[in-house]
Amino acid sequence: MAHFSGGDEGMLQAMLRQLFQSVKEKITGAPSLECAEEILLRLEETDENFHNYEFVKYLRQHICNTLGSMIEEEMEKCTSDQNQGEESGYDTVVQHVTKRTQESKEYKDMMHSLKTIMMVVVESMINKFEDDETRSEDRQRKMEKDTSGSCCTDNCSDSDSSFNQSYKFCQGKLQLILDQLDPGQPKEVRYEALQTLCSAPPSDVLNCENWTTLCEKLTSSLSDPDPTFTDRILKFYAQTFTLSPLHMTKEIYTSLAKYLELYFLSRENHIPTLSTGVDITSPNVTRLLKKVRLLNEYQKEVPSFWIRHPEKYMEEIVESTLSLLSVKHDQSHLVSQKILDPIYFFALVDTKAVWFKKWMHAYYSRTAVLRLLEKKYKSLITTAVQQCVQYLELCEAMKADEILGHSKHCGNKQKNFYYSGQELQYIYFIHSLCLLGRLLIYTQGRKLFPIKLKNRKDSVSLTNLLVLFTQLIYYSPSCPKMTSVAYSENYSPASMVTDVLRILCDQKECAIECLYNSTVTETLLQPIHNLMKGTAAAPDCSETALIHIADILARIASVEEGLILLLYGENMNSSEEESPTGAHIIAKFSKKLLDEDISIFSGSEMLPLVKGAFISVCRQIYSTCEGLQVLLPYGLHESIAKAWKKTSLLSERIPTPVEGSDSVSSVSQESPNIVAWEDNLLDDLLNFAATPKGLLLLQRTGAINECVMFMFNQYAKKLQINRQKKFDHEVLVVQVASTAAGAVALQNSGFISALITELWSNLECGRDDVRVTHPRATPVDPIDRSCQKSFLALVNLLSYPAVYELTGNQELPNKAEYSLREVPTCIIDIIDRLIILNSEAKIRSLLNYEQSHIFGLRLLSVVCCDLDALLLLEAQYQVSNMLLHAQEENTFEISENHRDFIIDGLSVERNHVLVRINLIGGPLERILPPRMLEKGDDPYPWPMFSSYPLPQCYLPEVPRSPDVKQDSDIGKLLSCFKMSDKQTEWIENCRRQFCKTMKSKPDAVSGGALGELLEKFVLHLTENPSECYFPSVEYTATDANVKNESLSSVQQLGIKMTVRYGKFLNLLKDGAESDLALVLKHCERFLKQQQSPVTSSLLCLQGNYTGHDWFVSSLFIIMQGDKEKTLHFLQHFSRLLTSAFLWVPRLHISRYLPVDTVETGIHPIYFCSTHYIEMLLKAEVPLVFSAFHMSGFAPSQICLQWITQCFWNYLDWIEICHYIATCVVLGPDYQVYICIAVLKHLQRDILQHTQTQDLQVFLKEEALRGFRVSNYFEYMEILEQNYRPVLLRDMRSIRVQST
Repeated sequence: MAHFSGGDEGMLQAMLRQLFQSVKEKITGAPSLECAEEILLRLEETDENFHNYEFVKYLRQHICNTLGSMIEEEMEKCTSDQNQGEESGYDTVVQHVTKRTQESKEYKDMMHSLKTIMMVVVESMINKFEDDETRSEDRQRKMEKDTSGSCCTDNCSDSDSSFNQSYKFCQGKLQLILDQLDPGQPKEVRYEALQTLCSAPPSDVLNCENWTTLCEKLTSSLSDPDPTFTDRILKFYAQTFTLSPLHMTKEIYTSLAKYLELYFLSRENHIPTLSTGVDITSPNVTRLLKKVRLLNEYQKEVPSFWIRHPEKYMEEIVESTLSLLSVKHDQSHLVSQKILDPIYFFALVDTKAVWFKKWMHAYYSRTAVLRLLEKKYKSLITTAVQQCVQYLELCEAMKADEILGHSKHCGNKQKNFYYSGQELQYIYFIHSLCLLGRLLIYTQGRKLFPIKLKNRKDSVSLTNLLVLFTQLIYYSPSCPKMTSVAYSENYSPASMVTDVLRILCDQKECAIECLYNSTVTETLLQPIHNLMKGTAAAPDCSETALIHIADILARIASVEEGLILLLYGENMNSSEEESPTGAHIIAKFSKKLLDEDISIFSGSEMLPLVKGAFISVCRQIYSTCEGLQVLLPYGLHESIAKAWKKTSLLSERIPTPVEGSDSVSSVSQESPNIVAWEDNLLDDLLNFAATPKGLLLLQRTGAINECVMFMFNQYAKKLQINRQKKFDHEVLVVQVASTAAGAVALQNSGFISALITELWSNLECGRDDVRVTHPRATPVDPIDRSCQKSFLALVNLLSYPAVYELTGNQELPNKAEYSLREVPTCIIDIIDRLIILNSEAKIRSLLNYEQSHIFGLRLLSVVCCDLDALLLLEAQYQVSNMLLHAQEENTFEISENHRDFIIDGLSVERNHVLVRINLIGGPLERILPPRMLEKGDDPYPWPMFSSYPLPQCYLPEVPRSPDVKQDSDIGKLLSCFKMSDKQTEWIENCRRQFCKTMKSKPDAVSGGALGELLEKFVLHLTENPSECYFPSVEYTATDANVKNESLSSVQQLGIKMTVRYGKFLNLLKDGAESDLALVLKHCERFLKQQQSPVTSSLLCLQGNYTGHDWFVSSLFIIMQGDKEKTLHFLQHFSRLLTSAFLWVPRLHISRYLPVDTVETGIHPIYFCSTHYIEMLLKAEVPLVFSAFHMSGFAPSQICLQWITQCFWNYLDWIEICHYIATCVVLGPDYQVYICIAVLKHLQRDILQHTQTQDLQVFLKEEALRGFRVSNYFEYMEILEQNYRPVLLRDMRSIRVQST
């Protein structure tokens, strides 16, 4: 650097020019010199080409040559220090070397030398720049002489860069332009000044000291009568808005807004009046609208970037806007002579108030807008409300055809150049409506109400405003038809109001405050009221208006708070007769529509749309348990089914179109409408399956197969659906699969086949198109992620009713050979190919043998948690023998007479399943081996086995229960039976003492004392006729009569399982099997006397109860194997209502149930108990209810499984005893309360497993750890106080259903 030559100077100048040329856009866009310096300092961070610039390369090389050797020496020193034991990280070394370098003499000399040289280079460039500037001005003057007298050309700054014009727009030029813009100057001079201004960089103009004066000059020039001149000013403004930062454009915007404000306040300007209307071809109006549109366009763009600037800029823009829009003229003269305010013109250019929507979107600007509206510009809101009120009054006062002109452009896309006064009022009304609708979304916006209006005594509250909006739907005129979607935008009052109300409905907090009150809902329902009375609903209340009303009602019903309002009203204690709630009115109206009992709409083309709209409201209601209870009396399922059958016949009769026939066009139009209406009705019917009782109603209609087919087809078409619909679909499948008829319908629809095909594709085939280039990853989890969805779907599907219908009395194929192309299509195939792999042919047919078999074993483990399903599979396929044989083959010889088990994924899984299916007991009564290996020398310490009995390590020690008969509390309880009080008092005393004992000493309610308690209580209870629900049945059969009768193989296996469990509990002795068999044979004979066989294709209805009688087995153990006491108890107990819900076989094809209920194969436990479990769960433990829904699982299925097998394998024996005793003594509704208590107890686990997406597996496989009935007695008593009347009334109605 010491030898700096002229060549070096030229080279550096070229490098700097290259650098400046590359960053000129960034620099010229900078608002100030400081900003430009900041841009250059941060260039390395912002410019990806920074290190490619020649100047940067030059600097890097110079630094390396000057300081390189010194830096290397310092690095070596640090390295040697590290080797000597001084620990320091890389960052520390860099900091140390940098510090030493900057403090060195070499660094300071280099910086001094660089500064000196660069000053020489820069000074030389500046001198050259000034010479270039002088020559440029000379050329410019020469060109001006050559072109003098010619017209002004239209050049834009986006085509002429600031570097092409000048390097800086100096103060002298701006002063010259100011002088040339003076009104006294010739026209050409003023044009030329504007041309120069438009060609200059806006940032240079706005940074000049004279900018304020220029701004005033431009604003005053906007009133120039020459349109070309004002257009040029507006063009400069538009340019500035586009290219300049906010603090500059704010000045332009506020000055333009202030100009317009003064323009409207001036009496000299010719502003149109309402009577004359607005002709947009008029020059004055055109110029005004251009200015308004420019402001409006900026209003819509500025929210995207004003958050990056100080708040005061945004507040100035907001205030200047609100000030302009609040301008009002003197209203002393006639309304027809009213001068139009600025708001009318803003409504013309932005009818739907998009600017306000954008300003209210972000909290940053919304707070400023709402604060100013509240403090200074509330009149803007007042006039908007006033406009809506006036429009409604006009609609009420005039006939529809007279005011049709207000909305005649609702679908008219033809160009309109003139707006009459009525049209202007209507456009302002639409603008006000949209503005108010957006305002109501926000809490602070709602706080602006009530609003006091002129000439009105009462203020307009939020409720008043919503009532007004609602009345506008059916009072105002609508577009001619909704059946055609010919127009992209609909400005009819009804559709605009509906759009506003839709948005309010979607905001929960807003909807609760604004919409969910009886006044608003009554207004919505008023035209329906009138239609059902046979009077005119409202002036010109069309089908379109009714569809809009139904849309809003459906949105209200879709939210919990809105649903409660429709079901029970604001006063939940008022009777339905006094004031029918919204749900009752909607149901009555929908039923009348379906039955075509409303003559006013007969023959209307839109009648199906009206029907569909109101049925969709009902669907939102009856797809919930509480909603279905309210709508039950109306029999909507019957009306919908009737309408569907009628429509189905019509669709079958539609002839095939023949080419050339006159009927082709009519048929082509009619056919899709009928098919769409048929699908709509099927969808409505299908949604009854969302609840257990609704599924019963659906099956009674006989349309279950068609509905399930429709569901499968719809789901297959919509490969991408939103999460809400996905959850709804999965819950529907679970509910349907919980019943026998539903499982058969799923099989017939192809749903199960499609599910299994998809599973096989993921499990065995994989994706052929990516296998070569992207080999499939080796599965790490027992069930690969790709198969998890199919696994959960099968778990949802395989409830015991489904397992029995799909596999009952069917043998496995057990083929000698299986083709690799042979894909399973049914549940039997899955059992044959994945679970019971008892031949080499089956193993060879699997490409992923271990993964696929583990999948099958995991599925078997979950299915066998349902004890009836376990007994069925064991009876038909000897599952345990197959597993034992597989374990025996999975051994290796370690000595001559000893073989040991090979520990692998399959043997560990088989060991777990074998222990699970052979041991009965609650969480403390059996030990299940883990499925995972442990770390250490002994990865699997649990003993495997290939024959029975099981190793003792899986059987924990159960202490023998002492005889607690003499306990003081249980003694008091038993002494109740000796009192001779009145029957009702005695029952209450006994129940009170039972509750007291359960709370204080629950362990006392067990053993022989429990058996005696149950026996005496039921005996005394049946002596009171009012407590008997079923009639007495004479039974005289003896042991000899039933001894030779046979039990099903499922019952026989169940007997062995029961006795094994009883012996483990030390409650049964040898010989108990024959006694239990006799008890079960007597029960079958006894119940058969009360059965009425039905003709059905369902396997479960063809003969005796298909499962094992777990209640009788439990009772047999409670009675400690006493056959006589058990039978004696059951004969008396069968007369009580509780027997219908505890003793599952009690009502199997019973003559006490309606025939249509029996034919469905659905037990009252499902359509009554589990229905109320879901209903109470939603009210009492909403998080758990939501977790079930999000998991695509239904509480009804798992609760049905718990109840059917009397909580065996889920609770310890003492808790099973407490469950039975509680339901017998306190009533059948306690069955529901106990299930709610269980789910409440599991809340944390349920939420956790919802996150891990295995809730179904957890609930079915895991015991209810830590749950004790006695711990939840106080909670269940609260549930009893709140729900007992409803539950017992419904439970008592199972014999004669009112539906």
